[in-house]
Amino acid sequence: MGKMKDIIVIAHNIRSTHNIGSLFRTCEGFGVTKLILSGYSPYPTLTRDTRLPHISDKLTTQIHKTALDAETMVPFEHVEEPNFNELRAEGYRIVGLEQDTRSVMLPSYDAPDKVALVLGEEVAGISSDLRSMCDDLIEIPMNGKKESFNVSVAAGIALYGLTT
Repeated sequence: MGKMKDIIVIAHNIRSTHNIGSLFRTCEGFGVTKLILSGYSPYPTLTRDTRLPHISDKLTTQIHKTALDAETMVPFEHVEEPNFNELRAEGYRIVGLEQDTRSVMLPSYDAPDKVALVLGEEVAGISSDLRSMCDDLIEIPMNGKKESFNVSVAAGIALYGLTT
């Protein structure tokens, strides 16, 4: 494996705590720098959490079921909206994982050293607004009858493609 890439994953409007837990575990496995959970994506308890304790505790427990402690190993933050301009200023290229007319197939994509990988909601994917703000869009080639992979599986495939 070559030089480690600096990758941030942005999970925007992911509804399932199981998908979030799986994302933590996948991010940990690929050495992701940070996981940004945005929109209504559930997130584990934060130091200065503003949610009611029984709500944050319940979500943390559910996320832990699939994260298996990776939620304590991967730096994360929760924001309402991801700040692409701030990430660009830090040198990241904003790369959305989405089927789109301007998407590049993952095996053909030449990933830069600093990537902010954007994942969208489970069914609808990345909203057109957010998609238009991405520098690049990448797509995973599909050979079966289904049109897409589960979001956490897709993240794993994309991270493998971006890091090899």
